[in-house]
Amino acid sequence: MTIPEEFLQGPEILIFGGLIVVGLLVVIAALLAGDSSSKRFRRRIDQVKTGRKPASESGPQISARKRTSDSDFALLDRLIKSALPRREELRARLARAGLEMTIGRYLSISGVCGLVVFGAVVATGFLPLIGAFFIGLFAAIGLPHLVIAMMAKRRQTKFIAHFPEAIDLMARGIKSGLPISEAIKNAGEEVADPVGSEMRKVTDGVKMGNKLEDMLWDSAVELNLQEFKFFTVSLTIQSETGGNLAETLENLSNVLRGRRQLKLKIKALSGEAKASAYIIGSLPFVMAVLIYLVNSNYIMDLFIDPRGHLLIGLGFLSFAIGAVVMYRMVKFEI
Repeated sequence: MTIPEEFLQGPEILIFGGLIVVGLLVVIAALLAGDSSSKRFRRRIDQVKTGRKPASESGPQISARKRTSDSDFALLDRLIKSALPRREELRARLARAGLEMTIGRYLSISGVCGLVVFGAVVATGFLPLIGAFFIGLFAAIGLPHLVIAMMAKRRQTKFIAHFPEAIDLMARGIKSGLPISEAIKNAGEEVADPVGSEMRKVTDGVKMGNKLEDMLWDSAVELNLQEFKFFTVSLTIQSETGGNLAETLENLSNVLRGRRQLKLKIKALSGEAKASAYIIGSLPFVMAVLIYLVNSNYIMDLFIDPRGHLLIGLGFLSFAIGAVVMYRMVKFEI
């Protein structure tokens, strides 16, 4: 498929090329601004003056100051703080996915995704410029959101798999006479990430003078997992009412393992329905490709005729409704 001559001869190619160049420059500057060679050089001089070892020798340096800027650029930071809604929720989603990324860098990557999709749609010539713009806008918003959601889900699954092991380690430490803060510290050192990193974050917060319950609730909000909320509630109630904490943690570990086994059982039983949904959902696209390969002129009327555009829109609407219905049918909350 060649690029239409009208596009190559009109001002759209200049607009599109300018947007691509500006977007790439913004992303490159955002990626390089926070870790330039001059900053690394000044940081190394400060380490030599103060006698501290580099991060590679003494481990990662933990800052007691909470980051308040959303971008390395002052102008973009002010725009984000004044115009972007629900910033705290976006920060929580990035942290839930395990990404140490500013909102400015996230928005820059989203803009480049939108520009690339916009250019690809315009280059095909199937849709007018306004249609390509809306598809690019949808890609800029939806693609990064989907990737972050997938990364967060994968991290949560890994956390749930290792969390009962961490609770058992805390229970054994408490039985041996350690306080709960030391037991959490041992779990952070022995258990693999992301459980270890979250436990170390709680321990570092306690060292800075925060209450253990407050740090646990902060991690519970960030992780957004029922398993960790159970753990936080158990420790909070035990600190107020007393009791055998080691026995409480052992019972909690058994409950979490039972929940995980039940989730795996549900996943196995609903696997057939999910496979059927994938097959049914892919059939329209597979048939469209086959028809295009056999007789391209026959199917191109859908993309050229305005009535075909209406039919495509109705088809995608019904497809979305069916996908939502099938998703709700195979999704179970425990």
